[in-house]
Amino acid sequence: MKSVAQFNADQAVQFAELPEIKIVRHARAVRLRLRVEPNTIRLTVPLRCSQKQIQHFLGQSEQWLLDTWQQQQKQKVSTLPAELSLFNLDQSIQVIYQSLDRPFIFHIAQQQLWVSDQQPEQHLKAFVLSYAKEHLPDYLQQLSRACDLPFAKCTIRQPKTRWGSCSAKHDIMLHAGLVLFPPEIVRYVAVHELAHTRHFDHSAKFWAKVYQHDANFQQHRYQLKNRALPYWWHALK
Repeated sequence: MKSVAQFNADQAVQFAELPEIKIVRHARAVRLRLRVEPNTIRLTVPLRCSQKQIQHFLGQSEQWLLDTWQQQQKQKVSTLPAELSLFNLDQSIQVIYQSLDRPFIFHIAQQQLWVSDQQPEQHLKAFVLSYAKEHLPDYLQQLSRACDLPFAKCTIRQPKTRWGSCSAKHDIMLHAGLVLFPPEIVRYVAVHELAHTRHFDHSAKFWAKVYQHDANFQQHRYQLKNRALPYWWHALK
């Protein structure tokens, strides 16, 4: 990440009813990408993208921005979830908010999660992070063996714009929030990153390898692009 600038009247067109738009110039960005979160709007752009290109892109995206921002605000004021669906469980778990001497208590046999009612968004996210660190690396290892695509190590993080990555050393990163997504979406992301251990690009050979292990990858890829983490994930930074 090279720089972060506040979107203001001197930089681009203004949008009524919207917050300031943060412009992030990124060395690895190849196209302009908007991300709407409950408290901010972020625009990632290539390093050499001109101000005129940014203005044109935002002008074309105005209605989508307004609609998406309004939907986010409706979600923000909604109640916390009474249930959570996790990628590797057949049934949703019940979430109970009450006074606790710890952030959360999870009883997998009872399919119940108790969350402290003091800063519940933060503690709910803490549970998801803990669950992801416990289960995603094992899941990736099992899939790696089934696909015969070995990797070096797996880390669980929460980056702003990526669901996963694979380094030149075949170290794979997965986004913790994936555990909140359906199993087929999690599997697609895992297959995608494992395929990079053979083809460190997005060439035809890479996508053929993805297809070999996920024949419906295009559908899953589309679904992933149209999903977002729940509002409480972004409530506390």
